[in-house]
Amino acid sequence: MHIPDGFIDLPTSAAAGLLAVSGTAFALKKAKNELDDRTAPMAGLTAVFIFAVQMLNFPVAAGTSGHLLGGALATVLVGPYAASLALTVVLGIQALLFADGGLSALGLNIFNMSIVGVATSYLVFNIARKFLPKVRGSIPLAAGIAAFISVPVAATGFAIQYAIGGIGTAPASTVFAAMFSTHVLIGIGEAVITVLTVSAIMATRSDLVYGWRASQVKLEVRNT
Repeated sequence: MHIPDGFIDLPTSAAAGLLAVSGTAFALKKAKNELDDRTAPMAGLTAVFIFAVQMLNFPVAAGTSGHLLGGALATVLVGPYAASLALTVVLGIQALLFADGGLSALGLNIFNMSIVGVATSYLVFNIARKFLPKVRGSIPLAAGIAAFISVPVAATGFAIQYAIGGIGTAPASTVFAAMFSTHVLIGIGEAVITVLTVSAIMATRSDLVYGWRASQVKLEVRNT
């Protein structure tokens, strides 16, 4: 879902860039509450894992591509603000060193994946947790649901940007249909990977999983 240079006009790219800078600055300010000496290494490992899976691209239509996002996985493991920063760093490195996504479109990509994708993941994860049993096994399942929904939502963000300022020759409806349908399928794969990864970490070091720690804190607050 990396947007290349020259695919979205300059005004739309600039507006998304401002939103991306604002969102990243806010995440940077808030992330210090999510990270400590134990969890900071987890954020680094999560960023490396996301970098690897995002390098696997699937062609979609009109010069666009789809890939795993990792937003839900990062959100559940290290929290939404640290997750947003991790994805932003990954996207920046990919654009600068590997030309995966255009530099002029970096703000668009950060907004779609680091902000919209992570925010959707966090919202869906918390909603799912309210309806699932308050046990450890619910954490991977809620993470999988968040992954499945956040991927096509992030892709929809790109489709809206294309409808506003797209320079490509393909109609906006065609781009939306291709991106959404493809990312629903990608969302299924991402959900499976997210469930398996979170389950493995929960089985060994659940104390490092933000989604589990946060739910325990809420439970303790309610019981006091």
